[in-house]
Amino acid sequence: MAVKTQALVSREVNVPPKLEEITLDDIRADEVLVEIHATGICHTDFSCMNGTLPAAFPSVLGHEGAGVVLEVGEKVKHVRKNDKVLLSFDHCGACSQCDKGHPAYCSEWVTRNFGQKRSDGSLTLADANGAKVHGNFFGQSSFARHTIVSSASVVKVPSDTRLDLFSPLGCGIQTGAGAILNTLDLRNAKTIIAIDLQPQRLELAKKLGATHAVLGSDTDVVAQIQKISGSNGVDNSVDCATVGAPTPGVRAGVDVFSHLVMGRQYLGCCEGDSDTQKFLPYLIEQHARGQFPLDQMVTYYRVNEFERTFKDVKEGKALKAVLLRT
Repeated sequence: MAVKTQALVSREVNVPPKLEEITLDDIRADEVLVEIHATGICHTDFSCMNGTLPAAFPSVLGHEGAGVVLEVGEKVKHVRKNDKVLLSFDHCGACSQCDKGHPAYCSEWVTRNFGQKRSDGSLTLADANGAKVHGNFFGQSSFARHTIVSSASVVKVPSDTRLDLFSPLGCGIQTGAGAILNTLDLRNAKTIIAIDLQPQRLELAKKLGATHAVLGSDTDVVAQIQKISGSNGVDNSVDCATVGAPTPGVRAGVDVFSHLVMGRQYLGCCEGDSDTQKFLPYLIEQHARGQFPLDQMVTYYRVNEFERTFKDVKEGKALKAVLLRT
């Protein structure tokens, strides 16, 4: 039976979304109906809203959902009704990269996460007038009270899991953590240099374990880093600024000579190279052990405060914002 619910609907590029009533289609065999309790805000949502990344309109965005399963399709075996779940990116589960344990590099990743429709081209949402609305963003479209989710996007978590706290694991948090733990395969680093444009974020970084902090607006950033690490520089770095999440076709240049003679590598990393069914529970476990202080990164807002939430995120006032629906 079709479900009526509320969602943040984006109607046009560069036009803020509004809370609207929408109707969900019946779920199919490989889908899950989830009641969203919390959803993180990611800059990818903003990039789709402003046209930097491809998106169809009208649409419901959001891709860091957390909630409770209300209904499962007949082919879905790993979750059942009333399970707590985190929602992450979609993937096919059958290509060579998925088979190797790298679903973030799935051959269908772009179409499944940015296509905003089912594989047969059908749309899962409609507005109050019956007009179709694009959903399926990252297999979930979590800016809604209820949503239809691709089974591959659904990660079951223990019944005592705090959905409000862990919803950002679906994208932003796992991307940063995975870049270090999976792509760089680093553990127990001795010297950690944090670089940011905002002093308050540098202070937080030091509380979370950074041994040094450098203000990115300083004129001698490279010299400061070399003073800490030596003239050869750091062994590993995570670059969150040069590329970011750009429009397709944007290029980055490297000094080929220095890459050759110094043996340097410049690696791409999507979603922290995460196998979500394993990595998200691992991060929750690390938090329980006191090794992943996510609590200090999250700021909570109510859904009806979404305009202020978006403003705070864009201005850097909220490191990781989470919208609460319960």
